[in-house]
Amino acid sequence: MLVNTASGCAFTPQLAGLETLHQTYGPQGLTVLGFPCNQFGGQEPGSEAEIAAFCDLSFGVSFPLMAKISVHGPDALPLYTWLCAEAPGLLGSRRIKWNFTKFLVGRDGRTVSRFAPQNRPASLAKAIEAALAQRPTHP
Repeated sequence: MLVNTASGCAFTPQLAGLETLHQTYGPQGLTVLGFPCNQFGGQEPGSEAEIAAFCDLSFGVSFPLMAKISVHGPDALPLYTWLCAEAPGLLGSRRIKWNFTKFLVGRDGRTVSRFAPQNRPASLAKAIEAALAQRPTHP
């Protein structure tokens, strides 16, 4: 699961729920990857070290936090450009609208689902379980 995160967002408490998913489903193969992003309301202004310390101290985050990225525009991380093309949002939008947009990617590398920032991590359990139950087929 890939999530664009921000330390100063109203959705920041979701970090605790994402950590719960990481701990609960990690032994079955789920990894939560956090991608700090400062493109929405300047809600992630800190350095990568400050972000990591905040996430650990405030929410006990042990899942990997990547380098701070852009999710749209000319500097968008190509991975996010691909994710948005593979799993468009509401009305087919290819843009990320806010922090804590979540992408579930299956074992085969295909995007399974996109979840809005308002979707709490606990509500994703059934989708995660279904994705983990799928075994990739190799040609």
